[in-house]
Amino acid sequence: MGVVIESSVWEPNLALYIFIFISCLLSIFLFPYASNNNSSIKTPALFDHGFSSSFFRFQRNFLFVYSLASAMEGLWAVFGEFELAHYGVSREQMILSLGVGSAAALFVGTFLGMLSDLIGQKKVCLIFCILHLFVGIWKRIIGHPSVLVASICLSLASSIFSFSFETWVVVQHEKQGQRQDSMSDTFWLMTFFESASYIGSQVLANWLIGDNMEKNIASPSNAAILLGMISITSVTVGLKGPSQTASFKEYRVSFYSYILDKRICLLAWAQACLHFSITVFWLLWAPTLVADGREVHLGLVYPCLLGARMLGSTLFPWLISGPSPLRTEDCLLYSFIVLGLVLSIIAYDYQEIEVLVALFCLFHGCVGLILPSLARLRTMYVPNELRGGMMSLSLAPANAAILLFMTQGVYYRNIGNAAIMAFAAMCLLTAAFGMHVLKRLGKQPYQNWHKL
Repeated sequence: MGVVIESSVWEPNLALYIFIFISCLLSIFLFPYASNNNSSIKTPALFDHGFSSSFFRFQRNFLFVYSLASAMEGLWAVFGEFELAHYGVSREQMILSLGVGSAAALFVGTFLGMLSDLIGQKKVCLIFCILHLFVGIWKRIIGHPSVLVASICLSLASSIFSFSFETWVVVQHEKQGQRQDSMSDTFWLMTFFESASYIGSQVLANWLIGDNMEKNIASPSNAAILLGMISITSVTVGLKGPSQTASFKEYRVSFYSYILDKRICLLAWAQACLHFSITVFWLLWAPTLVADGREVHLGLVYPCLLGARMLGSTLFPWLISGPSPLRTEDCLLYSFIVLGLVLSIIAYDYQEIEVLVALFCLFHGCVGLILPSLARLRTMYVPNELRGGMMSLSLAPANAAILLFMTQGVYYRNIGNAAIMAFAAMCLLTAAFGMHVLKRLGKQPYQNWHKL
């Protein structure tokens, strides 16, 4: 008589989704009442709408466009590997395409931020939309995807996404002379809507493909084309972009005068460490969960992670301007330490699936808090006319490290996954130390280098 071994696929408990959803709602809707109990703290502009109607209209339209851009980014992130596997692309070819994309981000994407400062963020955001539209049309016409062309275009689009939209909204905020509260609200709302759009793109891709993969494999490309056309129309018609008056010579002189400032260097290093660690996480999270032959429904874990990031972003106004506000550097210091410890545990200690998912959620919760916090500090220390160039340049060390580990670790397998994750953890701990140094260098009270 044979022995039947039953295998089960692990899935997150439904209670986890409910907890994240209710926590986000409570965090958002209870904050105005908590802040109003403290008479010394003004309610954030998101809730009292104390800013001009023109900026409120711009913020609303901007968040709509940013959500569309996030959905396009998330659509390829969710669907890309699945599509390549469907067309029979080998593991080596996938890794090669990722390496080529990293090289494009390093050698071309690094300078796109400077280009946005010179020609205007609106034009560069249009380039982002056009790149996604081009990839969608390219895949729809050719049928079998050109891996390298798509990887280069999408990597350049991701580089633009990482700096141009934030720079655009900050410049527009300064132009209209709005309060710092309204800008801080926009930062965490960007993180919140970005994560929500990533989840929405996963739902959209699954719905489009359905049960007939052979027939509907091109449907996500059609969705990308539609989103790209709507984004181009919205950016062109619905949003205004600031006019650029600085010449290249003036920009270069100003850039060189600020690039070696200690505060900006510390912020750039923190941004590079965060970018590298997030990339490493998304490369290794699936292999870590399914190690030793464990079966996990990764498609159900993915929204939990992004939901945790949404929850982390809603904590930002509580910590920065709530009843007991903290310095932004303190929030970043503790968050970076937690991130480093989480990756260290994952790298060096075998864990059950439940523990791993909890650690992954904690990681993304801290990321949701760090992203608007770093944006807030950049507003305090980085001149707006140089912001795009400084942000894109700060990602160069991260992209170089990603390219190195992509070739030596993933392709040639000379470096183990645990070693890569441990290196990311070490980088995060150095970023935490940088925030400690930045706090000691910071001004008391805060004073901006440029008018807010």
